[in-house]
Amino acid sequence: MPLKFFLKFYTRLIGLTSVVLLLCVALFWGVNSVRLQSWQEHYPEPLMRWLASVPAPSQHYPWLVSRYELRAIEPDSLSPVVRERLAYGQVVTLKNKMGPSVQVQSSDGRVLQIRFRDIYRDVTEASALITLLHLNRTLPGERDNVLGRLAGSLSINLDALRDPDAVPDTEVLERVSERNLSYYQAGRYRPAHVLMRLDDGVLIQLDMPEPFNPWAWPVILLLILAAGGVLAGALLLLLRGVDKNLRAVESVAVRIARGEMDARVENSESKLVGRLAAAFNSMAEHIQRLVGVQREMIHAVSHELRTPVARIRFGVQMIEDCDNPNDLQKQLDGIDGDIQELDELIDEILTYARLEQGGPVFSLQETSVTDIIRQVVGEQRLIHTAVAINEVAADECEQWAQSDVEPRYLHRALQNLVGNAARYASGQVRVSYQLDELTCRVDVEDDGPGIPEEDWEKVFTAFARLDDSRTRTSGGYGLGLSIVRRILYWHGGQAFVTRSSELGGARFSLVWPRKKAISPEPV
Repeated sequence: MPLKFFLKFYTRLIGLTSVVLLLCVALFWGVNSVRLQSWQEHYPEPLMRWLASVPAPSQHYPWLVSRYELRAIEPDSLSPVVRERLAYGQVVTLKNKMGPSVQVQSSDGRVLQIRFRDIYRDVTEASALITLLHLNRTLPGERDNVLGRLAGSLSINLDALRDPDAVPDTEVLERVSERNLSYYQAGRYRPAHVLMRLDDGVLIQLDMPEPFNPWAWPVILLLILAAGGVLAGALLLLLRGVDKNLRAVESVAVRIARGEMDARVENSESKLVGRLAAAFNSMAEHIQRLVGVQREMIHAVSHELRTPVARIRFGVQMIEDCDNPNDLQKQLDGIDGDIQELDELIDEILTYARLEQGGPVFSLQETSVTDIIRQVVGEQRLIHTAVAINEVAADECEQWAQSDVEPRYLHRALQNLVGNAARYASGQVRVSYQLDELTCRVDVEDDGPGIPEEDWEKVFTAFARLDDSRTRTSGGYGLGLSIVRRILYWHGGQAFVTRSSELGGARFSLVWPRKKAISPEPV
């Protein structure tokens, strides 16, 4: 995986994670701000309703004045919104630096205000003190009715402790014995309890609702849904683009399967699928070229085979009517030559097919290029005795003679070039080579008619010949130069043709890297 793609993907992942975290924090803060405001108004509401129903709460409960700053205020000092809410009978909680103040409007139009430091604990203790006061003023026979009325009005649970096992631990009992009241809570988000002792020694336990919990399960569920929704949306956008591009690749693959060999995948902005599209297009081009080569080969091979087969058939017919031993031997020699021609043609076709179908398994090894060149020149001198084949080496070639090549195929490429040059030369062929630290170059020149510039690329096409000759002594099969170019391609080099400035004929040049290069992809 490319480092740039990894860093880009990693950066996007970090960004997405940051967005999810920021969204969860904002959602958590926003939702809990609303929940806390609502809880701060609904939790003290039973206590405030009780106080509003009392004609003179500051006189009935004077300790509320000193402890929680209970007082009556004028409605005109409040904002219009607060006055309107109080007029509708709502309990309003206002936040300030001294602590939240809770307000309620009584039936006579007064506005009662209490200031709490900790709403949950203060409301619990205030409810317990009010309960303790009223129960101490109640006769034992009426105590159950008063307990029920207080529990309903203050939205609390009141029970007399009659079971010894229900008595809290010793520390709570000690505080009760000292103050007649003890507040205790099992955990921060667990319900609070108050144990009270009446004047006659009866223990009453007050149980409050649960405190405000910012991590309530609805909030957690909301955060999970929000985070999951963002991740699902991001994943959907990512997969949507990937799926669209993959469908485009799939569509092109179907079109190619139907025979539309020129179908290609359009360039994609996605780096991931873009690499797939580039590889797919490269594969499609390679397949299209191979199919085209196969069609040309089938057409050309059928034409090339027809001529020697026809001559063999004609020779066989002549043998049947031939009585002269000399004429019979002549026909047999002709048939043998035609069979040799077929064998050479089949060898050329098989070699070209192996190179075109992705190349042979090249086993590059360090070999002396100068030795291969001298070997080819020596062999061609024995075959073409009427042509002078000269070898010209640049200075210091032997120092860089060792090159990573496939000896058998490089020998074949040089043999094809020198053989072609000798066949078309008027009398001279020159093989010059120049080797350095990086590259190897071999030039094969002749003094023949040369090749027109407009045909310089055509000569490397399979079965292409610039003359119409189809005899065994000239023309060839049109595969030699194609084989040369493919051999140089699999060596990571090039083969090209120009005009020889000194001899006047054609000059074929082979250039390839001296040391093993990265294996090229098929084209």
